[in-house]
Amino acid sequence: MKPTSDTRKPYAGSSRALIIALDVGTTFSGVSYALLEPGEVPKIHGVTRFPGQEHVAGNSKIPSVMYYDKHGRVMAAGAEADNASIISQAEDEDWIKTELFKLRLRPKSMKLKMNGMRLSSLPRHKTSVDVFGDFLAYLFRCTKSFIIDTHANGQTLWHHVENSMEFVLSHPNGWEGAQQTKMRRAAVYGGLIPDTDQGRARIRFVTEGEASLHACVQSGLAADVLSNPSRHGFLVADAGGGTLDISSYAVRGTNPLVIEEVAPPDCIFAGSVFVSRRAREFLEEKLKGSKYGTSDSIDHITKRFDETTKRLFRDKKDLQFVPFGSPLDKDLSVGIRGGQLKLDGTEVAEFFEPSVQAAITSIKAQVDASQGMIKSVWLVGGFAASPWLFTHRPDSQTSKAVADGALGFYCDHHVSARMSKFMYGVEYLREYDPNDPEHQSRKDRLCELPSGPRLLPDAFDCILARCVKVKESTVFSRKYCTELTNLSTLSVFEVEIWCYRGGDTIPQWILRHAEDYSTLCVVRADLSLLSGSAEPKQGKNGKTYWTIVFSVEIHFGLTEFKARIKWNDNVSDFRVFFLERSSSMWKFAYNR
Repeated sequence: MKPTSDTRKPYAGSSRALIIALDVGTTFSGVSYALLEPGEVPKIHGVTRFPGQEHVAGNSKIPSVMYYDKHGRVMAAGAEADNASIISQAEDEDWIKTELFKLRLRPKSMKLKMNGMRLSSLPRHKTSVDVFGDFLAYLFRCTKSFIIDTHANGQTLWHHVENSMEFVLSHPNGWEGAQQTKMRRAAVYGGLIPDTDQGRARIRFVTEGEASLHACVQSGLAADVLSNPSRHGFLVADAGGGTLDISSYAVRGTNPLVIEEVAPPDCIFAGSVFVSRRAREFLEEKLKGSKYGTSDSIDHITKRFDETTKRLFRDKKDLQFVPFGSPLDKDLSVGIRGGQLKLDGTEVAEFFEPSVQAAITSIKAQVDASQGMIKSVWLVGGFAASPWLFTHRPDSQTSKAVADGALGFYCDHHVSARMSKFMYGVEYLREYDPNDPEHQSRKDRLCELPSGPRLLPDAFDCILARCVKVKESTVFSRKYCTELTNLSTLSVFEVEIWCYRGGDTIPQWILRHAEDYSTLCVVRADLSLLSGSAEPKQGKNGKTYWTIVFSVEIHFGLTEFKARIKWNDNVSDFRVFFLERSSSMWKFAYNR
């Protein structure tokens, strides 16, 4: 099978366009872009020159690091922040070093174990979204300079597309709607797009797992698997700096290439940064009492471990050495001789072990969830280059091209169906059953519709279940009804979409403070147009009320979750009652 670049279709648009993919990683970041010319096959380019990397040819990665001054201004970023003169100036002028900031955007449901260590403090008056936006702005400026400098008539080209360019932002498999919203806000803050509906629509998202899939496809690495007409599946494990993103797929067609998810994707904090954190914790204890046990010394030795030992480690039977100083550095009591720290191979293996075991557990769970379809594993990402991690893989290949893959996602769109990771639905009011013990335990919260039924709040109505294969065109819809005593409230109509992460069994009730439940989004609509067709009715106590029918629709097949309210003035065949607004939210009631 040919690489995707040989089979990619010509761009069908009527005018030139620029698409920029920004991969902000936990530890390293990169940018790719494609200039789309009408009638021509898109070609993906990488930004291979950044400030501070002038001496390195073709390097497409920069550290995800920034320095701020005390006023919250960015003073250095990326490769520049690793420059010795910048580090010295930062120390002299008390600049704030900001790294691992991507982890601050994580969902609350994803627990982050830092082995007793904390993320670095944010600059004064800066939020995590602001910092993320500052780094996006830096990548954007670098991309603009690169395109203008390397393309013929670059300044004219940029001027032609700068107000219409689109962006693809990649994120871990575990990021959800709330994180996408933060990333979009960061893009506005960083000046990539205007804060308008049209501006926000110029941002698209893709999971790092799916981007890695497209990168493997377009590079030709996966040709043997993808050209096989059998129904065997494959797994993409993107091992990055912060997360391990695992996605499972199967080929459904080869001409054109059609791929579907066969299991809900997974995302765990098991990236290379946690190996470094465990190494630092070990070094703090080992070097305690030594002149090399100061915070600055441990920072330096850990950095050298990252750059050398961690990348080369392959056999726990061999002694390992961390070169960090001059031949005069010596402390035999802690294993330092000739500027090198000696470590036992089993000690270094322990730094990797939690990440390796987490990866193996997650991969096995994906294989089980795919019902045995998985026959091969592609291990990709920066951490995948580790020889030690590589020796633990079942059968894999490595690649570092999330930004390229994000553009492949935009241009080629091979994945036609995705699996729902969790359960999605709304709250409704369940009709009270005095013979049900669970209902009796909740009867202090009983409420009553104008038409008379006695109801209990906090019941869960599932619209989309977990592990459902969703085509991009599939819409999940449920019809509802509300009884209103005041039509003016239709102008601020809201529906809360809930997410349940606790398994495959549909829960009866929403437990608002439990970790398995969270609000995914709030859908707002102005339904005041329906007030003209609504007919007044007399309630149980003679109070006038109106019945309004509408639908809640969930679009899940794309990489960004979407929901909307669709009104309907036909009151037949509805499934759920809706009660008037209470505490700024609407309550549902089931119609048996």
